[in-house]
Amino acid sequence: MEQLFLRIESLDQRHPGLTPAVAISFHEAARVCLDRHHVSPVSFALDHEGDQLEALIQWETADPRCLAAHAYETKATEEGAYACALAAVEVTEGLVAVHQAERRTGCDYYIGEAGRRFDDLEDCLRLEISGLDRCNRSAVEGRLLQKIAQAQAGKSNLPALAAIVGFQAQLITTRRVWAT
Repeated sequence: MEQLFLRIESLDQRHPGLTPAVAISFHEAARVCLDRHHVSPVSFALDHEGDQLEALIQWETADPRCLAAHAYETKATEEGAYACALAAVEVTEGLVAVHQAERRTGCDYYIGEAGRRFDDLEDCLRLEISGLDRCNRSAVEGRLLQKIAQAQAGKSNLPALAAIVGFQAQLITTRRVWAT
């Protein structure tokens, strides 16, 4: 079986909804979060719609300046999860971030097929992302249920995907969410 890689670096080159500055910030935050529990490279389980995959993440250890810039743990975990979740949906679904979402949509980003132009977001999926730092599989699964409910309650009729990144658990789980 082919080795899968979660490419958390240079996301802006593959995800048109991210600028270089945003992508760098997400990448740095992911490095900080990964460094809390692991040494590069590390294998993460990808629980995608119940299918069990495995992917390798490689990163450069965060230096003191990067650690200082991402010292707010909650924000670093959130932004680090953005990098890992976007890399995961790129690998598992071939989807990329095309636009950041507005408040109350029940998601963080709109995602669509790589290489396609999106003049209108109606052909996109919504992506709701959450990150957990210190956690186990059970905590990731519990958060997934919360995020599915949040996506369903969003003011949008577009289908969604919920993605939860468990940094300590080495797990990224994704599920489709259909509007209710």
